Amino acid sequence: MSPPPGVRAEVPLARLTTVRTGGPAEWFARPSREADLLELLTWAKEGGLAVGTIGSGSNLLVADDGFRGLAIKLDGDLAKIERRGERLLCGGGARLPSAAAKAAGWGLAGLEFAINIPGTAGGAVRMNANAYGGQLGEVLEWAEVATPAGLERRAPGELGFAYRNSNLGSTEVVTRASFLLRPGDPAQIRAELAQMRQRRREAQPSGIKTFGSTFKNPEEERSAGQLLEAAGCRGLRHGGARFSEAHANFVENDGGATTTDVLELMAEGRRRVHQRFGVELEPEVQLLGEVRWPRGWEL
Repeated sequence: MSPPPGVRAEVPLARLTTVRTGGPAEWFARPSREADLLELLTWAKEGGLAVGTIGSGSNLLVADDGFRGLAIKLDGDLAKIERRGERLLCGGGARLPSAAAKAAGWGLAGLEFAINIPGTAGGAVRMNANAYGGQLGEVLEWAEVATPAGLERRAPGELGFAYRNSNLGSTEVVTRASFLLRPGDPAQIRAELAQMRQRRREAQPSGIKTFGSTFKNPEEERSAGQLLEAAGCRGLRHGGARFSEAHANFVENDGGATTTDVLELMAEGRRRVHQRFGVELEPEVQLLGEVRWPRGWEL
Protein backbone atom coordinates (compact mmCIF):
# COMPACT_ATOMS: atom_id res chain seq x y z
CA MET A 1 0.00 0.00 0.00
CA SER A 2 1.53 3.28 -1.12
CA PRO A 3 1.87 6.06 1.47
CA PRO A 4 -0.63 8.93 1.60
CA PRO A 5 0.29 12.27 -0.01
CA GLY A 6 2.95 14.23 1.85
CA VAL A 7 4.63 11.23 3.46
CA ARG A 8 8.42 11.28 3.02
CA ALA A 9 10.96 8.51 3.51
CA GLU A 10 14.17 8.52 5.58
CA VAL A 11 13.80 12.00 7.05
CA PRO A 12 16.44 13.11 9.61
CA LEU A 13 14.93 13.64 13.06
CA ALA A 14 17.87 15.09 15.03
CA ARG A 15 17.03 18.60 13.82
CA LEU A 16 13.51 18.23 15.21
CA THR A 17 14.82 17.63 18.74
CA THR A 18 16.40 20.24 20.99
CA VAL A 19 19.30 17.96 21.98
CA ARG A 20 20.08 17.32 18.28
CA THR A 21 20.87 13.60 18.37
CA GLY A 22 19.42 10.52 16.67
CA GLY A 23 18.85 9.03 13.22
CA PRO A 24 16.13 9.28 10.55
CA ALA A 25 12.48 8.25 10.49
CA GLU A 26 11.53 5.50 8.06
CA TRP A 27 8.46 7.58 7.21
CA PHE A 28 7.62 11.17 8.17
CA ALA A 29 4.58 13.42 7.70
CA ARG A 30 3.33 16.86 8.78
CA PRO A 31 -0.48 16.61 8.75
CA SER A 32 -2.28 19.96 8.92
CA ARG A 33 -5.88 18.71 9.15
CA GLU A 34 -7.66 16.09 11.20
CA ALA A 35 -8.67 14.21 8.05
CA ASP A 36 -5.01 14.00 6.99
CA LEU A 37 -3.99 12.71 10.40
CA LEU A 38 -6.71 10.06 10.46
CA GLU A 39 -5.64 8.86 7.01
CA LEU A 40 -2.05 8.55 8.24
CA LEU A 41 -3.04 6.60 11.34
CA THR A 42 -5.17 4.23 9.28
CA TRP A 43 -2.33 3.71 6.79
CA ALA A 44 0.13 3.00 9.59
CA LYS A 45 -2.24 0.51 11.23
CA GLU A 46 -2.86 -1.36 7.97
CA GLY A 47 0.87 -1.50 7.28
CA GLY A 48 1.78 -2.59 10.80
CA LEU A 49 3.87 0.54 11.32
CA ALA A 50 4.75 1.97 14.71
CA VAL A 51 3.67 5.59 15.19
CA GLY A 52 5.62 8.32 16.98
CA THR A 53 4.49 11.90 17.52
CA ILE A 54 7.05 14.69 17.64
CA GLY A 55 6.08 17.91 19.39
CA SER A 56 8.66 20.57 20.16
CA GLY A 57 11.29 17.85 20.56
CA SER A 58 12.28 19.34 23.93
CA ASN A 59 11.89 16.09 25.85
CA LEU A 60 12.73 13.60 23.12
CA LEU A 61 15.66 11.27 22.56
CA VAL A 62 15.78 9.51 19.17
CA ALA A 63 17.75 6.28 18.73
CA ASP A 64 21.00 6.64 16.78
CA ASP A 65 19.62 4.13 14.27
CA GLY A 66 16.48 6.24 13.89
CA PHE A 67 12.82 5.23 14.06
CA ARG A 68 11.38 2.35 12.04
CA GLY A 69 7.80 3.54 11.59
CA LEU A 70 5.81 6.70 10.91
CA ALA A 71 6.88 9.87 12.71
CA ILE A 72 4.23 12.61 12.79
CA LYS A 73 4.60 16.33 13.50
CA LEU A 74 1.34 18.31 13.64
CA ASP A 75 1.16 21.47 11.54
CA GLY A 76 -1.31 24.01 10.10
CA ASP A 77 -4.78 23.87 11.66
CA LEU A 78 -3.49 21.25 14.11
CA ALA A 79 -1.08 23.82 15.59
CA LYS A 80 -3.41 26.83 15.87
CA ILE A 81 -4.24 28.81 19.02
CA GLU A 82 -7.70 30.38 19.18
CA ARG A 83 -9.82 32.16 21.77
CA ARG A 84 -13.44 31.17 22.38
CA GLY A 85 -14.67 33.43 25.18
CA GLU A 86 -12.86 32.30 28.32
CA ARG A 87 -11.59 29.16 26.59
CA LEU A 88 -8.30 28.75 24.79
CA LEU A 89 -8.42 26.16 22.00
CA CYS A 90 -5.00 24.82 21.08
CA GLY A 91 -4.08 22.45 18.29
CA GLY A 92 -2.07 19.49 19.51
CA GLY A 93 0.98 20.95 17.79
CA ALA A 94 0.62 24.43 19.32
CA ARG A 95 3.58 25.48 21.46
CA LEU A 96 2.61 25.94 25.13
CA PRO A 97 4.73 29.08 25.72
CA SER A 98 2.97 30.71 22.76
CA ALA A 99 -0.41 29.67 24.18
CA ALA A 100 0.45 31.18 27.58
CA ALA A 101 1.60 34.43 25.96
CA LYS A 102 -1.52 34.70 23.78
CA ALA A 103 -3.76 33.99 26.77
CA ALA A 104 -2.05 36.82 28.66
CA GLY A 105 -2.61 39.22 25.76
CA TRP A 106 -6.28 38.28 25.72
CA GLY A 107 -6.60 38.83 29.47
CA LEU A 108 -7.07 35.14 30.29
CA ALA A 109 -5.42 33.79 33.44
CA GLY A 110 -4.68 30.24 34.57
CA LEU A 111 -2.15 29.07 32.00
CA GLU A 112 0.81 31.11 33.24
CA PHE A 113 2.74 28.01 34.36
CA ALA A 114 2.89 26.87 30.71
CA ILE A 115 5.29 29.68 29.76
CA ASN A 116 8.16 27.53 31.06
CA ILE A 117 7.05 24.24 29.51
CA PRO A 118 8.95 24.03 26.20
CA GLY A 119 6.54 21.62 24.57
CA THR A 120 3.26 21.43 22.69
CA ALA A 121 -0.31 21.24 23.93
CA GLY A 122 -0.56 17.63 22.77
CA GLY A 123 2.70 16.69 24.42
CA ALA A 124 1.61 18.39 27.63
CA VAL A 125 -1.58 16.33 27.72
CA ARG A 126 0.31 13.10 26.98
CA MET A 127 2.90 13.84 29.69
CA ASN A 128 0.57 15.62 32.15
CA ALA A 129 3.05 18.49 32.15
CA ASN A 130 2.99 20.71 35.22
CA ALA A 131 5.39 23.44 36.35
CA TYR A 132 5.85 26.09 39.03
CA GLY A 133 2.79 24.96 40.93
CA GLY A 134 0.46 25.00 37.92
CA GLN A 135 -1.58 21.88 37.22
CA LEU A 136 -2.62 20.98 33.69
CA GLY A 137 -5.62 18.99 34.90
CA GLU A 138 -7.03 22.05 36.68
CA VAL A 139 -7.41 24.09 33.47
CA LEU A 140 -7.83 21.38 30.83
CA GLU A 141 -11.50 21.06 29.87
CA TRP A 142 -11.13 18.33 27.25
CA ALA A 143 -8.73 16.85 24.74
CA GLU A 144 -9.65 15.66 21.28
CA VAL A 145 -7.78 12.48 20.41
CA ALA A 146 -7.29 10.94 16.97
CA THR A 147 -7.04 7.15 16.74
CA PRO A 148 -7.12 4.77 13.76
CA ALA A 149 -10.84 4.37 14.57
CA GLY A 150 -11.62 8.11 14.45
CA LEU A 151 -11.85 11.15 16.75
CA GLU A 152 -12.77 11.04 20.43
CA ARG A 153 -13.23 13.84 22.96
CA ARG A 154 -11.95 12.95 26.44
CA ALA A 155 -12.28 14.75 29.75
CA PRO A 156 -9.28 14.99 32.11
CA GLY A 157 -10.72 12.17 34.23
CA GLU A 158 -10.59 9.86 31.20
CA LEU A 159 -6.90 10.51 30.47
CA GLY A 160 -5.46 8.58 33.42
CA PHE A 161 -3.27 11.44 34.59
CA ALA A 162 -0.39 10.45 36.84
CA TYR A 163 2.96 12.07 37.56
CA ARG A 164 4.40 12.93 34.13
CA ASN A 165 2.11 10.41 32.45
CA SER A 166 -1.32 9.66 30.97
CA ASN A 167 -3.05 6.62 29.48
CA LEU A 168 -2.63 7.76 25.85
CA GLY A 169 -1.18 5.08 23.58
CA SER A 170 1.36 5.59 20.81
CA THR A 171 -1.31 5.53 18.07
CA GLU A 172 -3.47 8.07 19.93
CA VAL A 173 -2.64 11.66 18.97
CA VAL A 174 -4.03 14.77 20.67
CA THR A 175 -5.39 17.00 17.90
CA ARG A 176 -6.89 19.77 20.07
CA ALA A 177 -7.12 20.77 23.72
CA SER A 178 -9.53 23.17 25.37
CA PHE A 179 -8.31 25.14 28.39
CA LEU A 180 -10.98 26.83 30.51
CA LEU A 181 -9.40 29.97 31.93
CA ARG A 182 -10.59 33.04 33.86
CA PRO A 183 -10.58 36.78 33.13
CA GLY A 184 -7.56 38.70 34.40
CA ASP A 185 -5.61 41.90 33.92
CA PRO A 186 -3.31 41.51 30.87
CA ALA A 187 -0.57 43.67 32.40
CA GLN A 188 -0.59 41.69 35.63
CA ILE A 189 -0.54 38.35 33.79
CA ARG A 190 2.35 39.51 31.57
CA ALA A 191 4.30 40.59 34.66
CA GLU A 192 3.83 37.13 36.16
CA LEU A 193 5.03 35.54 32.92
CA ALA A 194 8.14 37.74 32.98
CA GLN A 195 8.90 36.64 36.55
CA MET A 196 8.52 32.99 35.61
CA ARG A 197 10.80 33.39 32.57
CA GLN A 198 13.42 35.02 34.80
CA ARG A 199 13.22 32.16 37.31
CA ARG A 200 13.78 29.68 34.49
CA ARG A 201 16.76 31.63 33.11
CA GLU A 202 18.36 31.71 36.55
CA ALA A 203 17.85 28.01 37.28
CA GLN A 204 18.15 26.21 33.94
CA PRO A 205 20.49 26.17 30.91
CA SER A 206 19.43 28.14 27.85
CA GLY A 207 20.71 28.84 24.37
CA ILE A 208 22.35 25.43 24.02
CA LYS A 209 21.41 22.00 22.67
CA THR A 210 19.68 20.31 25.58
CA PHE A 211 16.42 18.70 26.61
CA GLY A 212 14.27 19.32 29.66
CA SER A 213 14.42 17.38 32.89
CA THR A 214 16.25 14.11 32.29
CA PHE A 215 14.93 12.18 35.32
CA LYS A 216 11.62 12.34 37.16
CA ASN A 217 11.69 13.73 40.66
CA PRO A 218 11.57 10.84 43.14
CA GLU A 219 9.09 10.66 46.00
CA GLU A 220 11.36 12.25 48.57
CA GLU A 221 12.34 15.72 49.74
CA ARG A 222 15.21 16.22 47.30
CA SER A 223 14.65 16.63 43.57
CA ALA A 224 16.43 14.59 40.91
CA GLY A 225 18.64 17.59 40.18
CA GLN A 226 19.65 17.94 43.83
CA LEU A 227 20.45 14.23 44.09
CA LEU A 228 22.52 14.26 40.89
CA GLU A 229 24.44 17.32 42.07
CA ALA A 230 25.12 15.78 45.50
CA ALA A 231 26.36 12.65 43.74
CA GLY A 232 28.92 14.70 41.81
CA CYS A 233 27.17 14.74 38.43
CA ARG A 234 27.11 18.48 37.73
CA GLY A 235 29.35 18.95 34.66
CA LEU A 236 29.94 15.18 34.32
CA ARG A 237 30.67 14.27 30.70
CA HIS A 238 30.49 11.26 28.37
CA GLY A 239 31.60 11.92 24.80
CA GLY A 240 29.83 15.05 23.58
CA ALA A 241 27.15 14.89 26.29
CA ARG A 242 27.35 16.32 29.79
CA PHE A 243 25.15 17.14 32.75
CA SER A 244 24.70 20.92 32.74
CA GLU A 245 26.73 23.14 35.04
CA ALA A 246 23.56 25.22 35.50
CA HIS A 247 21.27 22.32 36.50
CA ALA A 248 22.44 18.75 37.00
CA ASN A 249 19.15 17.22 35.77
CA PHE A 250 19.62 18.71 32.28
CA VAL A 251 21.77 17.00 29.65
CA GLU A 252 23.59 19.17 27.11
CA ASN A 253 25.00 18.28 23.71
CA ASP A 254 28.10 20.45 23.62
CA GLY A 255 30.02 18.81 20.80
CA GLY A 256 28.69 16.16 18.44
CA ALA A 257 27.00 14.02 21.05
CA THR A 258 25.20 10.87 20.01
CA THR A 259 22.16 9.36 21.65
CA THR A 260 24.46 6.61 22.92
CA ASP A 261 26.58 9.28 24.66
CA VAL A 262 23.46 10.64 26.35
CA LEU A 263 22.32 7.18 27.47
CA GLU A 264 25.75 6.33 28.88
CA LEU A 265 25.76 9.62 30.79
CA MET A 266 22.27 8.99 32.15
CA ALA A 267 23.28 5.49 33.26
CA GLU A 268 26.32 6.82 35.11
CA GLY A 269 24.27 9.51 36.84
CA ARG A 270 21.63 6.96 37.82
CA ARG A 271 24.31 4.59 39.16
CA ARG A 272 25.97 7.32 41.24
CA VAL A 273 22.69 8.45 42.81
CA HIS A 274 21.72 4.86 43.63
CA GLN A 275 25.14 4.09 45.06
CA ARG A 276 25.11 7.12 47.34
CA PHE A 277 21.44 7.49 48.28
CA GLY A 278 19.74 4.19 47.39
CA VAL A 279 17.33 6.05 45.07
CA GLU A 280 16.51 4.63 41.62
CA LEU A 281 15.94 7.57 39.28
CA GLU A 282 13.49 6.99 36.43
CA PRO A 283 13.88 8.75 33.07
CA GLU A 284 11.49 11.55 32.23
CA VAL A 285 12.79 12.01 28.69
CA GLN A 286 10.73 10.26 25.99
CA LEU A 287 12.39 7.70 23.71
CA LEU A 288 11.75 7.13 20.00
CA GLY A 289 13.10 4.11 18.15
CA GLU A 290 14.97 1.04 19.32
CA VAL A 291 16.89 2.72 22.11
CA ARG A 292 19.32 0.36 23.83
CA TRP A 293 20.12 1.19 27.44
CA PRO A 294 23.80 0.64 28.24
CA ARG A 295 25.15 -2.05 30.50
CA GLY A 296 24.82 -0.93 34.08
CA TRP A 297 21.45 0.77 33.59
CA GLU A 298 19.72 -1.96 35.61
CA LEU A 299 20.81 -1.32 39.19
